[in-house]
Amino acid sequence: MTTLTWTEAAPGVWRTRIGDSQALSPLALVGAVPRMKALERMAQAAPPFQWNDIRVEAAGGGRRLLVLPLTADEKLHGTGLQFMRMNQRGRTRYLRVNSDPKQDTGETHAPVPFYVSDRGYGVLIDSARAITMHLGSAVRLDETCQADVRDRNRDAGWKATPPSSRAEIRLPEEGADVYVFSGPALADAVSRYNLFCGGGVLPPKWGLGFWHRVPALFSAEEAMAEALEFRHRDYPCDVIGLEPGWHTRSYPATYEWDRERFPDPEGFVRGMLDNGFRVNLWEHPYVSPESGLYGPLKPLSGDYSVWGGLVPDYSLPEARELYAKQHKEKHIDIGISGYKLDECDGSELTNNAWIFPEHASFPSGLDGEQMRQLYGLMFQKMTNDLYRADNRRTYGLVRASNAAASSLPYVLYSDLYEHKHFIRALCNSSFSGLLWSPEVRRARSAEDWIRRMQTVCFSPLAMLNAWGDGTKPWSFPEAEPVIRRYIKLRMRLLPYLYTAFARYKETGLPPFRAMPFVVSPEELVRAEERRSAEMTLNTTDGAYGKRSIPQWDDQFMIGDQLLVAPLVEGEEEREVLLPAGSWIGFETGERYEGGGIIRVRAGIETIPVFVRDGAVIPMTAALPHALRPGEQAPLEFVHFGAAAGECELYDDDGVTLDHEHGACGWWKAVVTKSEDGIYKGELSGPAALPASYGSVSWSFARMGLDLHGK
Repeated sequence: MTTLTWTEAAPGVWRTRIGDSQALSPLALVGAVPRMKALERMAQAAPPFQWNDIRVEAAGGGRRLLVLPLTADEKLHGTGLQFMRMNQRGRTRYLRVNSDPKQDTGETHAPVPFYVSDRGYGVLIDSARAITMHLGSAVRLDETCQADVRDRNRDAGWKATPPSSRAEIRLPEEGADVYVFSGPALADAVSRYNLFCGGGVLPPKWGLGFWHRVPALFSAEEAMAEALEFRHRDYPCDVIGLEPGWHTRSYPATYEWDRERFPDPEGFVRGMLDNGFRVNLWEHPYVSPESGLYGPLKPLSGDYSVWGGLVPDYSLPEARELYAKQHKEKHIDIGISGYKLDECDGSELTNNAWIFPEHASFPSGLDGEQMRQLYGLMFQKMTNDLYRADNRRTYGLVRASNAAASSLPYVLYSDLYEHKHFIRALCNSSFSGLLWSPEVRRARSAEDWIRRMQTVCFSPLAMLNAWGDGTKPWSFPEAEPVIRRYIKLRMRLLPYLYTAFARYKETGLPPFRAMPFVVSPEELVRAEERRSAEMTLNTTDGAYGKRSIPQWDDQFMIGDQLLVAPLVEGEEEREVLLPAGSWIGFETGERYEGGGIIRVRAGIETIPVFVRDGAVIPMTAALPHALRPGEQAPLEFVHFGAAAGECELYDDDGVTLDHEHGACGWWKAVVTKSEDGIYKGELSGPAALPASYGSVSWSFARMGLDLHGK
């Protein structure tokens, strides 16, 4: 057994080194500076265990285990972008990058070796290796309780995973740095982790608008025509994404414009910008022999190829410089606003195992396992650094990530397409400093189309991806009024969304949050016990009556005031867990008392959204695109319910990094109620109005928000 020495790396953050430090880890790669002042402002609390309760034990095969104590009812969340469950307690998580994570093993696009407990602490293993975490899933013989030994044939209480009083983490052979983040609550531990990793990302304003990706082989003329169709049909849209066909060659990629489809790339991008559209480019990491980068990058690449292309070693500064020079000249300088970073994940274990193997070697000394775990982070950081050097913000998509990603302006996506899994992933991403887009690609019916579009409009990145089948928001004519209404609602909510992201940057509190952030562990237990009465047989083991454990992984908060409870195709009603307090139906105006479960019905034209009584929501007009520097729109504060209330509002120029040097401001909106029942609103801040807004008005929504009249 090894005695560990802990040092305080930042307020409420403790670190110990086990073995040797690795040459490159997620924290070292991202290189983000902890937001020390914000960490100092947080309430200080020690973890709910003794430091000597954490120990390192020898295991079979010369391995080392990091062992941490668990209480009987403790729930564990996190471990990255997980699709199958929210509570990871009792599960073994094999945290390896996988492009096709269909099994509940822990493998995923973003396997973050960080978990957070509902007792109010978090644990991070800072490693480029694939980490295995036994989160209460391994029971030592000397700790086996006789009461847990049951007869599966006769006892309905039999469990596949008896309870364990410890978490066991298999450490890399070379060692790793281990961090513990204190609470006192789960939300505090997650915020502390995000702040230590540089704080949350603040996207450009246009990034929070609506996105549309055109079919793979569209030309400049076709892409422009499709973009203008959004304007003609009165659908807001901020970003047009180009898929592989913009390259001269892809799979592997050249990163160079196909002059047949795009004879004048600079003119095309300028025309898009003139019409209020940003352009986002698809790419992947594997360099075609026909690319001008191939020759210079070949000696800086690994010893295996993908699709016949190079796998560059972007841990090397000279490789990054080559990539940056080409991308700046060909893309950034002509106005490209960001990237979709595809296929930086891969898996050797699927039938379509296209990725380089774990035993690949790279000039830096990294092997294939380490490169795979870090590749998504490398591409996020390289591209973000390009824009930062130009004093510009970007926002994009990525298919792989890892720890320390909270400050990087990328949203995860997947080739998977199960709607309920998408909702669960949105919830789970909030525990690990990640963002997730439940993008829409196709639908079985108008109902499926509407339900998916409703969910995506209440997500970190609202996108329709038509690359494969050419779908449009208007593909189902009978659904057009509903789809248009919710895209416009997202545009109206941009001041609220932008403020939630600004708070993420400043405090580390995620803008999209799962229910354990806002409901106490005791309330969740009571709600789960009630919901368990409706548990269904698990079809993987139905003969033995094995039942799934209900979790509230199908609803989430946006900021402090909005609760979203999506429905999927075939559903017209559902249960909703409301936190304590009074709540108002966002559209209906119906009042509900929280602190328990309600059942709501919602026709296809409505997604259940709830707002706190007294909430003040900053909104604006449903513009065709987000505000650009120098543009203004009317600002409207909408007050819900009967209680007095207040909110914050953040504003800056929306595109540059000048906000990091003080060119920004926070305002406070307060609604009071007089003795005779008259409501009054007052706005205060560094100026009469934020620069983005030319006027201010106040609305008092007793009957919910009228979306049909807006």
